[in-house]
Amino acid sequence: MTDLRGLDAPLRRALAVAVLAAVMPLLLQLPGTVAAGIALVGAVAGWSALRRPLPGALRLLLVVAISGAVLVGFGFRLGRDAGSALLLAMLVLKLSELRDVADARRLAAYALFAPFAAFLQDQGPLTLALGLLAAAGTLLAMGRLARAPRPPPPAAIELGGLARGLLLALPLALVGFWLFPRLPTPLWGLPENAVARSGISGSMSPGDWIDLLADDTPAFRVRFEGQRPPSDQLYWRGPVLTRFDGRRWTEAEGLEGLPPAELPAGPVVARYTITLEPTERRYVFALDLPSGAPPPLALGFDATLRSRDPLRSLAQFSLEAVATAGYEPDLPPMLRALHLALPEGFNPRTRERAVAWRSEAGDDRRYIRRILEWFNAEHAYSISAPPLGRHTADEFLFDTREGFCEHFSSAFVILMRAAGIPARVVTGYTGGVENRVGGFWVVRQMDAHAWTEVWLDGEGWIRVDPTAAVAPERIFDTLEDTLGAGGGLGAAMRPVFDFGDSLREAWNSFVVAYDAARQAELLRGLGWAGAGALQVGQAFIIAAGIALALTLLVLLRPARRERDPLVRAWRAFLRRLARRGWRKRTDESAHAFALRLDAAGASTDARTAAALARRYAALRYAASAGDGADGERAALARALRGYRLRPDQRAPRAAPVG
Repeated sequence: MTDLRGLDAPLRRALAVAVLAAVMPLLLQLPGTVAAGIALVGAVAGWSALRRPLPGALRLLLVVAISGAVLVGFGFRLGRDAGSALLLAMLVLKLSELRDVADARRLAAYALFAPFAAFLQDQGPLTLALGLLAAAGTLLAMGRLARAPRPPPPAAIELGGLARGLLLALPLALVGFWLFPRLPTPLWGLPENAVARSGISGSMSPGDWIDLLADDTPAFRVRFEGQRPPSDQLYWRGPVLTRFDGRRWTEAEGLEGLPPAELPAGPVVARYTITLEPTERRYVFALDLPSGAPPPLALGFDATLRSRDPLRSLAQFSLEAVATAGYEPDLPPMLRALHLALPEGFNPRTRERAVAWRSEAGDDRRYIRRILEWFNAEHAYSISAPPLGRHTADEFLFDTREGFCEHFSSAFVILMRAAGIPARVVTGYTGGVENRVGGFWVVRQMDAHAWTEVWLDGEGWIRVDPTAAVAPERIFDTLEDTLGAGGGLGAAMRPVFDFGDSLREAWNSFVVAYDAARQAELLRGLGWAGAGALQVGQAFIIAAGIALALTLLVLLRPARRERDPLVRAWRAFLRRLARRGWRKRTDESAHAFALRLDAAGASTDARTAAALARRYAALRYAASAGDGADGERAALARALRGYRLRPDQRAPRAAPVG
C-alpha cells in the first residue's frame, strides 16, 4: 500500500497548486511544442500526486521521453535555455513520486528554482508577478508541511504570517537590488530565444523580412524632449549595407579603422532618450541623422551608431538628431569604388536600362526622378510578392513588378550603381506609435524598413526612399492613424494596451535597465566619491547591516497581540472574571485555578468557569493536545468568548482568590 503518512488530500492539493504556480513563469517562455509536452507530462504527474505515485518503470519512461522531446525542441543545442526546460520537466515529474512528508519537502524546495530560471529568460513585470505568486504558493505549502499532520490555521492567520515574513525580508532584498555590486554585463548572457527574435541584422536579400513585417513585438521605445519630428522624418538608422554578391546585401568588412562620417553641424531637430531591447548586436538605431556619438557609442564611416559592447540587456541612450540635406561632400576613391561595385553576370536587363536612361536624363537628379516615377507608375507594394531567382532586380523590375521595401531598395541601388552613381542600402525602422498613457513612442519589429542613400557631386549623401514613392501610407501611416480613422474594437482597446506597455516601459527604465553604470551614478549622487567596486561593496555591507539590524529589532520586539485565538479568548475570559473578584494569580496554573474555583463555591457560574479552565489546561498543555484538537480548540475559544457572569455574581469575601 502507498505510504502517504501526513499527506492528506488538502495538503497534496496545496503542493500540486504550488508546483503549478512555480511552473507557469518559465513555461510561458519556452517554445510552443516543448511547453505543450511539459504541460502534458505535468497533467499526468499532477493526477499521480493526488491519487497514487506512478510505478518506477513508467516514471523512467517519462523521464526519457520528455528529455528527448526537450532536446529535439531545442535542436540538440545544450545550453542554458534547454537546461531550464529540462529543470521544468523534472520538476513536474517529481510530482509523480510523492509518497510522504520528506518527498513533499524536497518537491517544495525544488519548485523555488523554477521562477529563478524564468528570470534568466525574461525580466518583465508579468514574469515578476507570476514569480511572486509562485514563491507565495510554495512558501504556504512549506508552512503547511511544517505543521503536518496537523491541519493548517485559518486562512487569515496563514496569509498574515506569510505577509509578515515577506515584509521582514523586503529591506534586505531592496538593499541587495540597489547596492549589491553589479557586473557590467549579464552573468548568464542573452537567452537564445531573444537572439532568435532580434529583428534586423547586418544582411538583407529580397523577401527575407516576411516574418519580421508581421512581428508586433517592440524593438525600442523613445521618449522625446519637446515636440517630435513629423512622421515622414522618423527614419531610425541601423546597419548600412554596401556589398552585393548578386543575391544578398551585407555590411562592408575590414573598414572598422576608417574615420567616422563627417556630419554637418546642422540645427538640432530632436532630443530624445531611446531604450533598446536586447539584440546581442551593437547597432543603436538613431534618428537619422545623429549629431554625434556620446560615450560609450561610436560613429562609423557610414554614419551608423554602434555600441562598444553587444546589447545583451536593455540599453538606454540620450541622443540628438540634426537636420541636413546631405553630408560628406567629399567621397574618397576607395569608398567611391566600394559604392559602385556590382558583381558580374547578374541582372543584365537592369544594367541596360540604367545605362540608357542615365544617358537620356543628362544629370543624376533627373535620372533619379525618372526611376522613382517608373516605380510609382508600374510597380506595386505587396508583402506577398513571389520569390525571386538568380536575377533579383531583373525579375522584380520587369516580371513580377511587386514587392516591399527590400525589393525596392535593392533594385534602386543596383540601378544607381549601374548608372555610375554611388549608392547603398540603409536598414532600420520608420515611424512609431505613441503611447498616450506613458507619453513615449514605441517602434516595433513590424516597422522594419530599408531605404537608400545616393551620393551626388556637391551635395554628398542624401536619403532616397523608393518604397515611399510607391506606398507612402505603408511607410508613414502610424497605428494611431489607422485606429483613429477606423474606430471599432481596436480603438476601444487602445487605452488598455497603452497602459500595459507604459507599465512595461516604467519597469524597464527603473528596474531592468538598472546596471553597473547606473548603480555608480546612484552612489555618486548620494555623495559617495569615486563609486568604484570597493565603494559599492562598502555601501552594500553598511546598508545590509542596517537592514538586518532593523529586522532583528522587529523579531525581538514582543508581539502586541496574541496570535493564538484560544489564548486570546482565555485572557479575555480571565479579565472578565477578575472584574468580579475571581482573579487568577500569576504563579497559578490554569488547572490550579480551576480547583480554586471549585472550592470557592457551588454556584453554577463557578462550576462552569472551573470546567472551562480545566478544558483549557487539557487542550493547551496536555501531551496529546496537538493531535487533531483544532476543532476542540476552536469550540473552546467560542465558549470562553461567550462566557458571562450573572450581574449579581461575585467572588465570596471569605474565600478571596487574589
